[in-house]
Amino acid sequence: MAEVEVRNLKNKVVDQLELADEVFNYRASETLVWEAVRAYLAAQRKGTHATKGRSQVRGGGKKPWRQKGTGRARAGSIRSPIWRGGGTTFGPTPRNYTQAFPKKKRRGALKVVLSDKLKNQKLIVVDDFALESHRTKDFLEVLKTLDLGNKVLVVDDRENRNLYLSSRNVPHVKCVATLSLNVYDLLNCRNLLISKRAILSLQEVLQR
Repeated sequence: MAEVEVRNLKNKVVDQLELADEVFNYRASETLVWEAVRAYLAAQRKGTHATKGRSQVRGGGKKPWRQKGTGRARAGSIRSPIWRGGGTTFGPTPRNYTQAFPKKKRRGALKVVLSDKLKNQKLIVVDDFALESHRTKDFLEVLKTLDLGNKVLVVDDRENRNLYLSSRNVPHVKCVATLSLNVYDLLNCRNLLISKRAILSLQEVLQR
């Protein structure tokens, strides 16, 4: 069983927490993490891009000139793709970029990254995010006390309005709920700051 120190917001060790090896000492191919990030980023794409084809551009119903005798090339419509103002040939159309990614693989990728954070001492567990106010200044004091710089991912298991409001204006700091945790956010942060309640809840989910 892996062990991690539990600190309070004043950076004092108040407890020791045992973590399951099947979650925080998990080994798998790095390709799994790459697939998880690729699927996540693909799902973020809107897929609303579109262009108008020849049949969708307004106008062009009349043949611009007669077929023969003018000395010019044959033309059937002023909305032909080779004309200025015409339709687009093989242009993008709305589509869904979502990739199928099984739940077991997604959980496996999470366990790989969490294990790496713990191994490199980039996982900081606090007993509770009991902030007295929603002021950003108070949250910055917490980060300074815990000796955390930029690129911090904050995770709490319950709705914590003061934590959310105080952290949302801090650059390079993101606050998410346990169930919203994803591989991309974990890789995109230098330090993972998580509450004791949240890490136990996360461990329970990933052990299923």
